[in-house]
Amino acid sequence: MAALRAAVPVLALLGLCLGPAAAATPLVIWHGMGDSCCNPVSMGYIQKLVQKQIPGIYVLSLKIGSNLLQDVENSFFMNVNQQVREVCSQLATDPQLQGGYNAMGFSQGGQFLRAVAQRCPAPPMLSLISIGGQHQGVYGFPRCPGESSHLCDWIRKTLELGAYSKAVQEHLVQAEYWHDPLKEEDYRKNSIFLADINQERGINETYKKNLMALKKFVMVKFLNDTMVDPPISEWFGFYKSGQSKETIPLQETLLYKEDRLGLREMDKAGKLVFLGVKGDHLHFSEEWFDSTILPFLQ
Repeated sequence: MAALRAAVPVLALLGLCLGPAAAATPLVIWHGMGDSCCNPVSMGYIQKLVQKQIPGIYVLSLKIGSNLLQDVENSFFMNVNQQVREVCSQLATDPQLQGGYNAMGFSQGGQFLRAVAQRCPAPPMLSLISIGGQHQGVYGFPRCPGESSHLCDWIRKTLELGAYSKAVQEHLVQAEYWHDPLKEEDYRKNSIFLADINQERGINETYKKNLMALKKFVMVKFLNDTMVDPPISEWFGFYKSGQSKETIPLQETLLYKEDRLGLREMDKAGKLVFLGVKGDHLHFSEEWFDSTILPFLQ
């Protein structure tokens, strides 16, 4: 007891010198198509994984709508620009995030969070982790959640027939990141979301500045992806313009060569991280997540 009492002043002095332990950086996550904020086998599972490994971390799993059913429906039918505005409002009014946060998006949630980074710099997004996000869009859905559902069939037919019509663009989420390499002019002119955040119609210097402020932009590609077409969109690559067979990596795109988003400069600075994981879309192990993704949050 005497030894313990003698140690107390020393420990107190060390506490004064070292200060309180730094709190973990908060994390914001955004789910993908057909999912919800709190599904126990998807986003709820991810939240528990993070909190188990980083005790005390604040995790905000984004919900778009007043309940889980609306959250799922809005992932198909709510204008993406409106969703991004809603999220920016949520982040701006959350007292836990005002010092900055990391962001992790799954599938379409990855590109939507990139729009948040570009459009809403306050509070600051520190690092962005995109897990299967389609940053150059998609040109096909070989498979989508609920493969046998009529909804998936309807979405495919709608996109094939009229992805760039105003009505479809305004009311079908997947049309807003539909990128037809055979109709590049239609895409640039009529895409109300992806063409904007990818600087296809001109350079918004604020978008570029805000994205370049990220410390890290991590992109995860699923090496056996059967849902995203083409899978290289998950690493910001896409089909070579004018055809739908040959793909090119980010570094060969005009977006990179002209540095319209600052990605070339970020790449040279070591801010871009390209990760590949074996498996189909959003299929990964807890061990992979713990060893590969969690270090970017700590």
